[in-house]
Order: sequence, then structure tokens, then C-alpha cells
Amino acid sequence: MKKIYLLCDYKRNFGSKRDDFPYRSGMEKELLKKLFVQNDFDAAFLTFAEANTLNIDWNNIPVLYTSTEDIGYKYKSFIDDVVLGLELKGANLLPPYKFLHATNNKVFMEILRTNIPDELSGNVNSFVFGGYEEFINNLLPIEYPAIIKEPAGAKSNGVYLARNIDQAKRIVKKISITPNLKEDIKDWLRAKTHNGYIKESRYRNKFVIQNFVPNLEYDYKVLIYGKKYYVLKRNNRPKDFRASGSGLFEFREDIPFETLNYAEKLFNYFQVPNLSLDIAFNNNQCFLLEFQAVFFGSTTLVKSPFYFVNENAVWKVVQGKSILEEEFVNSVVQFLNKVK
Repeated sequence: MKKIYLLCDYKRNFGSKRDDFPYRSGMEKELLKKLFVQNDFDAAFLTFAEANTLNIDWNNIPVLYTSTEDIGYKYKSFIDDVVLGLELKGANLLPPYKFLHATNNKVFMEILRTNIPDELSGNVNSFVFGGYEEFINNLLPIEYPAIIKEPAGAKSNGVYLARNIDQAKRIVKKISITPNLKEDIKDWLRAKTHNGYIKESRYRNKFVIQNFVPNLEYDYKVLIYGKKYYVLKRNNRPKDFRASGSGLFEFREDIPFETLNYAEKLFNYFQVPNLSLDIAFNNNQCFLLEFQAVFFGSTTLVKSPFYFVNENAVWKVVQGKSILEEEFVNSVVQFLNKVK
């Protein structure tokens, strides 16, 4: 029986699951273990601290891991450290560390997205900045209206629309400010004492600027687990450009096949067991807005009464509810068998 490790947080929770019990406890670990055993995998659960402490030969061992959205991302930072360390020790991380680094980090997510081949990138142009001053020095290439995003946030939180440069400046100042009265006074004194000294910026929170795709009234949340595609149509809020978190959701069987084809191409490109995609479809063109491969919401799978499969280049609808743990394990096993 092959070994596989699943890394849990300090509460010993693994993953994210809609309608879990107890609340925010993640997937059912005993069910995961049972399903892995049925597929000839001996699944062992460890916390991140245990994974870093125990004397284990990690070389080429499959490792699944969770993440967190703790306040300030303090524990998430620890998860980053441990997972990167395991990758350096040769562990077969599912998914690779770069996807964890992009979790709750839309700046790095955008950097990954810009590495996608042009035919898959979806014609969304973007810029990333580490502060207000960098933005001010790079005004000319940016066209308006534009979308401005804070590095972290869910359900459209921290996403703004700037219709012109003046709005953009106000938004960027608001989201990038890093006040620290004690250090600001010290820096002011340095400038008084040392001729030519340039003061530290008070606006050093990073952010993303994307071109605005006009006339979008909805987008699609696509969850992919192995060969199964779950799609949720998310309509925009009234008089708003944002769909995520609107609550105006619907499951529809008449999803444009272009959207499913596009999602499949991205899934094949990213080479991960499961994936979450935010896709816009407008004028027969698909746009990749965001993606996640670690610790993403499961509502689209848990609530969907059907899923899509591609059979001989034809997308078919399969009726029936799905169980998250089953689809998660199946997607991992399919991925490992395919790689093998």
C-alpha cells in the first residue's frame, strides 16, 4: 500500500467544506482515510508542526495540505514555510508550493496568470505594484476604467472599479497605506538629519490593477475534480460590476461549451488534481479572472444537482449530487495514476 500524507492545521482540520460539522471543521478525515485505503493508499494525517519535526524521508512522497484564512494570515505564513521546506526536501506536493503562495495573494496569483500562454490567458492585461509610488511612476500604460484589487479578500471584498486616474489614485492610497506613527516620526527625523535621504513610503501594501472587461453581467465559478466539472453561474449585484459574493447564483445546464473547453485547457495546463476557476464569457471569448488550487470553496460542488464530463469531445450533463470527500480523493488518485 502506497503512503500519502495529509497536512492539517493546528486544530487538526483539513480543507474547506460547505455545511461541515462542526462548523469550520473541514472535510471528514475518517472518510478521506477510508476512501484512500480503498484506492490502495495509506493516508496519514499530520499537523504542519509534526511534518516539520518528524524524521520522515519525504523524497517523492505525495503530500496533500490545507491552508487557512486566519486573521492577518499569521498561521498561513507558517504553512508557507513548512510546505516550501517539504518541497525542498523532495516531497511530491499536491499542488506544488507556488499555488499555496498564490492563495490569499492575488499579486502572486496574477504573476502566475501572466505566465500562462497567450492563447489561455484570456486577454486580461494586468499590473502589480508594491506601493503607491510605483503606481504613480507607471501611469501611462494603464487604461481606464480599471479593476484594482487588494492582495487578499473573498466574495469581492477588496475589489474596486476606478473609472479614471483620479479615482485610481484615491483607491490606491486607501488600500496601500501602511501607517506607523513611531516609525514615521523616526523617518521624518532621518530626512531632517541626512541630506538627500529619501523617506520610506507610507503606502507599501501591494495590489493588482487589471483592465476592466465591459458589459459583463455574470461570471462562472468552475470547480474541476479530475474528470468532473461543476459550474455555478454568478450574476452581478444590482448596479455593480462584481458577481462573486452576490448570492445571485444559479446552476444551469446550458453553459456555453466554450467556457467548459476553456476550463479544460486551463486544467490541463496547471497540472493539479483539482482546481477552482473564475471565468467570464463575453462576445464568444473567455477571460480568466482568478484561480485557486488550494483551500477553495466547495459550494459549487456540494450544492450542484449535476456535473459536466467531456466524452469524446462532447460535453454531457450527469445528474446527481456529489460528495466532496469522494471527489477529492478520486481526483488525487486519478492525478497520481496519470503522472505515474
